[in-house]
Amino acid sequence: MKLGVVILAAGASSRMGRPKMLLAWEDTTVIGHLLRQWQELGAAQIAVVCATANTALAAELDRLCFASHNRIVNPQPERGMFSSIQCAASWNSWKPGLTHWAISLGDQPQVRLETLKRVMEFAVEHPSSVCQPSHHGRGRHPVILPADIFSRLKDSQAVDLKQFLVERGTPTRRCELDDPGLDLDLDEPADYKRALALSNDG
Repeated sequence: MKLGVVILAAGASSRMGRPKMLLAWEDTTVIGHLLRQWQELGAAQIAVVCATANTALAAELDRLCFASHNRIVNPQPERGMFSSIQCAASWNSWKPGLTHWAISLGDQPQVRLETLKRVMEFAVEHPSSVCQPSHHGRGRHPVILPADIFSRLKDSQAVDLKQFLVERGTPTRRCELDDPGLDLDLDEPADYKRALALSNDG
């Protein structure tokens, strides 16, 4: 498997009150931690989907020496997360030969490295299926899609990824994992505190 990773980071962070991607995490920021995780896991290419006007995130990516040619601009992030996924699927700067793509939420730094590794292994075991982690029977992110399914996203009229997969009749396999971090998104300040506590407990 040659994995492309899409990190969704175009949200406005309105409920958090400050940019989620720039929150402190371990010895770096949330976005720095996510990039480091996927690099450690051997992703063949990582791209970050950003909002046009998010100069603070651009500055942080510069500080992290994350190449500008691996940044995907979503000109209309207010249309929601699926618009960022479609921007990534339409992007023509992916490296040739990628076999799968992981759709990774930008606000889940608390998901364990071991969890991401197991989901990747699970996708290798089921290369023609959409694969995702599950916690207490509920599918979570990151979702890993084979190349042929990822390529169809750009022309979809679905409202979100879930509807896209249902309408396509695409088989989805779930890997049940004991990682409570899968259930949490960093939407509000209290979520950030919970995520930090989960990370410290892990």
